[in-house]
Amino acid sequence: MIQRDYLIIGSGIGGASACEGIRKHDKRGSVTLVGAEVFPPYKRWILSKSFLREKKPEEKKLQLLDARWCESHNIEMRFGTVVTQFNIERRLAVLGNGESIEFNKACLAMGSRPVRPPVAGVNLGNVIYLRTIRDALALREMAGHEKNVMVVGGGLLACEAAASLRMMKLKVSVMHRDSYLLNRYIDPETGIWLTHYLAKHGVTMLMGESLNGFEGKTVLRNIQTKSGNRVPAGLAVVACGAEPNLDLVRNTPLSGPHGSPVSDYLETEEKGIYAVGDLAFYPDRIMGGVRRQTHWDNAREQGLIAGANMTGKKRIRYEQIPYFWTEIFDLTMHFVGDFSVQPTQLKLRGAYAKRKFVARYYQGEKLRGILLCNQTPREVDAAKKELRHALGK
Repeated sequence: MIQRDYLIIGSGIGGASACEGIRKHDKRGSVTLVGAEVFPPYKRWILSKSFLREKKPEEKKLQLLDARWCESHNIEMRFGTVVTQFNIERRLAVLGNGESIEFNKACLAMGSRPVRPPVAGVNLGNVIYLRTIRDALALREMAGHEKNVMVVGGGLLACEAAASLRMMKLKVSVMHRDSYLLNRYIDPETGIWLTHYLAKHGVTMLMGESLNGFEGKTVLRNIQTKSGNRVPAGLAVVACGAEPNLDLVRNTPLSGPHGSPVSDYLETEEKGIYAVGDLAFYPDRIMGGVRRQTHWDNAREQGLIAGANMTGKKRIRYEQIPYFWTEIFDLTMHFVGDFSVQPTQLKLRGAYAKRKFVARYYQGEKLRGILLCNQTPREVDAAKKELRHALGK
């Protein structure tokens, strides 16, 4: 039986940051991080951007915690290892190789997995779900042989992947069931402008089309829409959202319909067990309500805070303004605040045509979100302060 003070399950940004948070306040406690991927923690958000486009992608640029840091901070890393059982009462985790780890405190940081549409052909060759380094490398390899690519989806990952593939000189189409891109986040006017912007860069837009299935014997040949169209495609990137990896704790208090419920301190109702990143369903003390975020900055901050709180030497609330960003061709867009509900009022400063603007989103008279396009880091920080002030926080 292996005994550890801290067990971190998941080797993404949340898990890596939890290790950092622990070591900042506890230099001696025994720490083991278990990750299903064979790679050390890396910057997953780069996969759809520069890493995908580079002629010779360097995996070193992706690394978050290298072997030297882990060794010098006495962090045991178990990569390519799956936790098959997690016993809350006994504080025991069983690994895929049969070993057991008895822990005092644990952090759930398993992240999320791509949603697979409930249609035929989702497992055909040349249908890619872009989530890991291996997925990105496979996509690069296939793109060298198949020049006709279909991106299914209209969210952040779909837009980033479509832009990167187009910059690689591929013939790219985007199929999205809504009438404009990023409809989950932005208003129709901005969304229509963004959709036209991709079209101007040579991306074929199939808007208002829903996926009905992938056709082919072993590899993809056509994509079928619900309207009856059959679109030829030798390669597809499916970006239809992600769902939290909660199978390990399914049917326990650590799993809920919207994620793993946690307190202000990112602790579950099981004392000593924390959840961060794509899993954490946390109370938002700034914007109000309860939310789960699936973005890099959120996982980074939550990991640091959960790690500190796990040591018992700190008691830090997670109180961050929701924030994420994206990079699409020459557009860098920052989202500050709550974009989960369509605004009742929009105030635009700048111009779409100049690719430089700030859009303020209101619910009634209350400022709820600020979208910044091609603005400086100083302006992004100012937007965060402005929103806090507007909310009286």
